[in-house]
Parts: sequence; C-alpha cells; structure tokens
Amino acid sequence: MFVIVSYDISEDKRRTKIHDILSSYGQWMQYSLFECNLTKTEYAKLRSRLKKIINSDTDSIRFYFLCSCCQNKIERIGGELVRDDTIFFVE
Repeated sequence: MFVIVSYDISEDKRRTKIHDILSSYGQWMQYSLFECNLTKTEYAKLRSRLKKIINSDTDSIRFYFLCSCCQNKIERIGGELVRDDTIFFVE
C-alpha cells in the first residue's frame, strides 16, 4: 500500500526520532512528509513504533492511503526526486 505520512511533533528530540523511524520505512519528501510503500505488516509495525513515541496531547501523525490509480495522479514540481525501488536481476 502507498501511504503518505505527515507529522506535527512539538519537541525536537521526538521529531528527530519520528523522522529516523520513518526514514527506515519510506522516502522523506518534505519537512514533515514521507511517502512509503508498505505491506500491512510493515504499516502495523510502523504505526506501533510511532504511537509509543508521540505525546498524544501535543503531537499529530496522519496516514493518507493512496490507491494505485491515485498514485499515478501525483504531480511534482521541484523538490526531492522519487526513489526508484525497482529491482532488476541480471543473469
């Protein structure tokens, strides 16, 4: 599944931890936004890890799920280039 993750974290130390966790699951696209291709299991683990760190009174993390049809409608101007995760096998 393709997930856009945005976050608003009030404390620098927690924000750095959130960023580091998300970096291991997806690509950092803007200051508080990641694009992730995840399995259901990966999403569950990511959500669990993030939930343990945030302060639910002051922090916010949002997950936006895009279908494959919607992914093709993403338009970008400038910024980070999208990482190509295509795997090729050469014999």
